[in-house]
Amino acid sequence: MTRCEEIIANVKMEECYAGLSLTFDGSEDLRVEIGNAIDNVSKVQKMTPLIFDNSQDTKGAKPAFYIEFSDEVQRDSGAFFEKVLKELHIDKCVNDVIRD
Repeated sequence: MTRCEEIIANVKMEECYAGLSLTFDGSEDLRVEIGNAIDNVSKVQKMTPLIFDNSQDTKGAKPAFYIEFSDEVQRDSGAFFEKVLKELHIDKCVNDVIRD
């Protein structure tokens, strides 16, 4: 299994919104790794996006982290998302937004 199959990344950008979802199998190891990557990048970038972690939700939703920016802050979100993906060794999103 490749890293991009282990953690499925999807970026969505609109006029006043930017979001990155990181869907995974729900394993505790991946949950901690993703959470740590988001925390590390938040500290380095000095940015505080909205972060939702539904990986421990028992209602049957796919385990995922959602990172969201809105309004003026979303302009700087691309660099934030790229750093998170690089830290997680993800080189391709579902919608193929990341390019070398």
